[in-house]
Amino acid sequence: MRVVLWHVHGSWTTAFVQGPHEYLVPVLPGRPPDGRGRARTWDWPASVREVSPAALRRAVDGSDGRGGVDAVVLQRPHEAGLLRAWTGLRAGTDVPAVYLEHDAPGGPAAATRHPLADVDVVARGRVPVVHVTRFNALMWDTGDARTVVIDHGIPDPGHRWTGERERVAAVVNEPVRRWRAAGTDVLLHVAERVPAEVYGMGTDLLAEHLARRGPTAATAAGHLHDLPQAQLHERLAGARAYLHPYRWTSLGLALLEAMALGLPVLALPVTEAYAAVPPDAGVLSADPDELAAVARRWLHDPDEAAARGKAAREHVLARYPLGTFLDRWTRLLHELHDQAARPGG
Repeated sequence: MRVVLWHVHGSWTTAFVQGPHEYLVPVLPGRPPDGRGRARTWDWPASVREVSPAALRRAVDGSDGRGGVDAVVLQRPHEAGLLRAWTGLRAGTDVPAVYLEHDAPGGPAAATRHPLADVDVVARGRVPVVHVTRFNALMWDTGDARTVVIDHGIPDPGHRWTGERERVAAVVNEPVRRWRAAGTDVLLHVAERVPAEVYGMGTDLLAEHLARRGPTAATAAGHLHDLPQAQLHERLAGARAYLHPYRWTSLGLALLEAMALGLPVLALPVTEAYAAVPPDAGVLSADPDELAAVARRWLHDPDEAAARGKAAREHVLARYPLGTFLDRWTRLLHELHDQAARPGG
């Protein structure tokens, strides 16, 4: 199949494009959010092709000689408008489409109406809303829209954990802007009690914030990093344990990747963490002091950390296998394509 999708979530897309299809990813000059094109910090296969709006139109009408487009994966509400403006196609009417929801609802958790809940083609079941966790599917109000849950799939990075650095690592993107939701205050609480290192986009702003808090905090700012994924995995593998401080998130792929590397986990017992982190793989606690105490114990007991990390890796590869993820997506896309091909579809 030929599938159109925007580059929105790099880690998720890295898993998705490992499938057997051709993937058309819009690109615009300067690579803004609506046209990032191929990833430059993830390893994507040659089956992922960058297309300008004009090239996408040629792909859709078949004038590029490759046979048209079979499905569109929407990930943001305005992408249906981009598709129509660039190609003339209406998602769910002229071309099979799904809406992939990456996030938990950001407003009142039990009452947030999904932006696609009242869209006509969604209400008629032509554009299912795909959630990445069962928790998200439970919390979003999607009205009468058809909903599907397709769990994450994790490309196996290999067991790389060495734990030689007596530090707890965390990956938090935009830790200042997303302060409460990302649990940045929890992260700093733990980091004041055990050595820590933080990775992710926007950590430069956290460094500026810490520098204003005095010399002790400024020293911690020296352990903030924004690295490409391949380098990130190598760095994480050397830390003794992984801290997932998020209060409110869908299910951080960085958490699952750290587990696949073999790191033991410390996390808050919220959203989908109960399914991702079994008791033998780490500790879930709403008490930051307990998280810090367990981290301190692991820093002094690398054997326990290694055993927990081994269990974490085994669990994540069994619970989030890449092959199952790709098979479920392929079945859904074929189902929508076949449905559209039927008379009256």
